[in-house]
Amino acid sequence: MKSINISLPDAMRTYIEEKVATGGYSSVSEYFRELVRQDQKRQAAEHLEAMLLEGLNSGNTTEMTPDDWEDIRQAVRERITKHKGSNEG
Repeated sequence: MKSINISLPDAMRTYIEEKVATGGYSSVSEYFRELVRQDQKRQAAEHLEAMLLEGLNSGNTTEMTPDDWEDIRQAVRERITKHKGSNEG
């Protein structure tokens, strides 16, 4: 694991040290890792929401047919086979 050094104003450093002491974190590093994980989750949720909105605004809906579902299943099978093949090499 690599380390990153950051400079903080005294007020922020005090705040972080208090969070570590009272928030159940074992270290400042653990506190920052949690902040990064939360930010990653937030960005993933924003991306998902944007994709869902794009889908909703993409036009008229059409009913899925049995052939549509079979095409999806076949595409998934092909991806799985390709993924397994790339992991064996």
